[in-house]
Amino acid sequence: MTLADVLPTMGRCLHTRLEPDIWPLGTTLGQDGLVFAGVPAVSLAAQFGTPAYVLAEDAFRLRCRDFRAALPEMEVAYAGKSLLCRAVLRWVMEEGLSLDVCSAGELAVARAVGFPASRILMHGNVKTPEDLKAALAYGVDRIVVDSLDEIAELGTLARYPQRVLIRVTPGVDAHTHKAITTGVDSQKFGFPLSTAMDAVSAVLAQPSLRLAGVHCHIGSQVSTVAAYEETARRMVSLLGAVRDRFGVVLRELDLGGGYAVPYLTGEPGFDLVGYAQRVRVAVSYTASLLGLAVPRLTVEPGRSLAGPAGVTLYRVVAVKGSFVAVDGGMSDNMRVALYGAKYCVRLAGRSSCAPLRTVTVVGRHCEAGDVIASDVGLPGDVHAGDLLAVPVTGAYHHSLASNYNQVCRPPIVGVRDGIARPLVRRETEEDLAARDVG
Repeated sequence: MTLADVLPTMGRCLHTRLEPDIWPLGTTLGQDGLVFAGVPAVSLAAQFGTPAYVLAEDAFRLRCRDFRAALPEMEVAYAGKSLLCRAVLRWVMEEGLSLDVCSAGELAVARAVGFPASRILMHGNVKTPEDLKAALAYGVDRIVVDSLDEIAELGTLARYPQRVLIRVTPGVDAHTHKAITTGVDSQKFGFPLSTAMDAVSAVLAQPSLRLAGVHCHIGSQVSTVAAYEETARRMVSLLGAVRDRFGVVLRELDLGGGYAVPYLTGEPGFDLVGYAQRVRVAVSYTASLLGLAVPRLTVEPGRSLAGPAGVTLYRVVAVKGSFVAVDGGMSDNMRVALYGAKYCVRLAGRSSCAPLRTVTVVGRHCEAGDVIASDVGLPGDVHAGDLLAVPVTGAYHHSLASNYNQVCRPPIVGVRDGIARPLVRRETEEDLAARDVG
């Protein structure tokens, strides 16, 4: 058979082009399936097994650089809750970003790689005494306080002037899913604008605390810049109100993160350049009206750095009618069950000219809601043993993973320049048994 004979056949094959915008930098597609940063998916599955999280290092680093280039005068703090392991924190550190953590456990990972305490924030709506003690012991630069009880607790524990930010709910609805909307009053985070002054008064009354500024976060998967503009105006106005009432000029404003990434082709991403321009104007104009100096700004991208850099590989175990069952599920991806997240799925280990058919990719767990993706197109000849890939799984997959049905959590495999290396090893049954001391 000549090349002239093959090309027309290839032209009729379906599923032979990568969906735009959702695969990591360096992903290619050939006759033997997907290749990530020069490493074939079939090789990754053979070496590390499935399910497996694959993380493209260059894709992650490039997003770090995009944020620093677009926001050169702002502090960019990686939201560690999205994906945290030692290798990722080394990349974050090397790219010059700061870090926010939410627990003593997350801080322990940062401590393990020597992440500078001067570039760490700790926040979270419930920080236990152990969390606060760990932050104080390591000397983290800022602690974001979330309740009057926490202010009192931290004031008692701190032994030197600890810099704090007050988390404020700005009353801005970012119009995302209810489970990831955090900027409105009817949720658990922060102080509403109506009680923010009580928090300011409480911090100022603690000799061991130094109020540095205010913090907010309006939600996740926010695709419109206008919501951030309105938030910035309200938060700068709050800085003016604090000055007028207490005579204290706060120099720092943390606007949080939540920038959307597309999970499906055609979904809106986030206009980072537009954000940089419009938020700068909103902050500087409002500050000018109030006679304030422009505060130092911090932003906290997490998903927008880690999400697009990750892919999950699964092995098909069974095909039953319109259900394609794989060897993972809600133990490695809780987002579908939590808030109906949507994903693309494609054949990863071979090419196929079979017509696509609509299927639901389901997991191995004992829940009807254990679904990876509903109503997706896969080649009609998909069968047990096939390798599938799900993109945009770098954020909140490893972080939310569980041992439901005593299933071991997958490894994270880093890929770069044709080389794959384990970043987090696969959990084993021995690991599970070691914790069971009864």
